[in-house]
Amino acid sequence: MRRSATFAAAALIALAAAAPAAASPAHTAGEVPTRAGGLFLTVSGSEDTWIRGVLLRCPTQTEGPHPHARAACRALSAVNGDLDVLPGDPRPCNRKYDPVTVSATGSWRGFPIAWHKTYPNACALDVATGVVFRF
Repeated sequence: MRRSATFAAAALIALAAAAPAAASPAHTAGEVPTRAGGLFLTVSGSEDTWIRGVLLRCPTQTEGPHPHARAACRALSAVNGDLDVLPGDPRPCNRKYDPVTVSATGSWRGFPIAWHKTYPNACALDVATGVVFRF
């Protein structure tokens, strides 16, 4: 858990450093840099063997770092930002245990979001969340 927080903090610092200073308000330590309707999404492998993240801004983002931004925004809109009830992409998966942990931090239509969940493997993640975490 601590290692996950360290990697997430490093990713957030890198993201904040890459953002133009005038376009982003000041953030306190540990805060996720987001803009209106922005969610910082992360996916990490078993024991944090890898981690990746992307900032998704809805509804203004039609292109950008999330390869499926429009579809991800539509999926989140359909469930009013409740990641626990995403329709996903139902299909059979193998039972291989290779856990992946995902998180969404920021805001959805002005409401704060701080969500994370671990799935038994990448297929189970995709079945549960669909395009939202496909990046």
